[in-house]
Amino acid sequence: MKIGLFVPCYIDQFYPDVGKATLLILENLGYEVTYPLEQSCCGQPMVNSGFVKEGGAVTKNFRKVFRDCDVVVGPSGSCVHHLVDHEKLGQQSGKPEVYELFSFLHAQNNFPRSLQPFPHRVGLHYSCHALRGLNIASPSELVEPYFSKIQPILDVIPEMEIVPLDNVDECCGFGGTFSVFESAVSIDMGERRVEDHVSHGAEYVVSMDSSCLMHMEGVARKQKQNVRFLHLAELVAKLWER
Repeated sequence: MKIGLFVPCYIDQFYPDVGKATLLILENLGYEVTYPLEQSCCGQPMVNSGFVKEGGAVTKNFRKVFRDCDVVVGPSGSCVHHLVDHEKLGQQSGKPEVYELFSFLHAQNNFPRSLQPFPHRVGLHYSCHALRGLNIASPSELVEPYFSKIQPILDVIPEMEIVPLDNVDECCGFGGTFSVFESAVSIDMGERRVEDHVSHGAEYVVSMDSSCLMHMEGVARKQKQNVRFLHLAELVAKLWER
């Protein structure tokens, strides 16, 4: 299986350690990974803003860059959801199939056997795209049995306590360009999410999407809240490297 590593533009620019952590996890689990240097944006910001033609041209480049890969894996539910559901990669056009990192590990049933302890209280944030678009866990508004594709990862982290939340999967308010055009609403939603985590004693907020973490961290910094933010891939890599 030839895996292409997809690093979304905002991760490349602001959170490169998330991309490095994704590579470390995949290689530690025995996969051979390639990183095409010609890759760029997936096209989601343009399409979401109504520039479908321009976004399609960017996605065309994505197809070209990763055309020789069997699978493309990226640490972003938002970008992967756009590629899978909007651009139909891996569906109408065959290769490449595109996966969010932990959805891929779940599909492969391949997780680390053990990780180092993380003796902290952690609040989990499921991004809307990963939760409802990629089905990474059971959303609270549906009456169905609980499941979570990241549970096998959580189960091998000793001493980590997942804190209860009042609204376990409510939107953080980022939404890409939504946070620009509807900034007041976006900030209010972000404040509610941060308060939910902080009020339940979370020392860390962990998510599978850096965009949500970026938004909530900005809110927390402005409020001078003593809580830290980590992508789940960063946390796993951190506990693997000790």
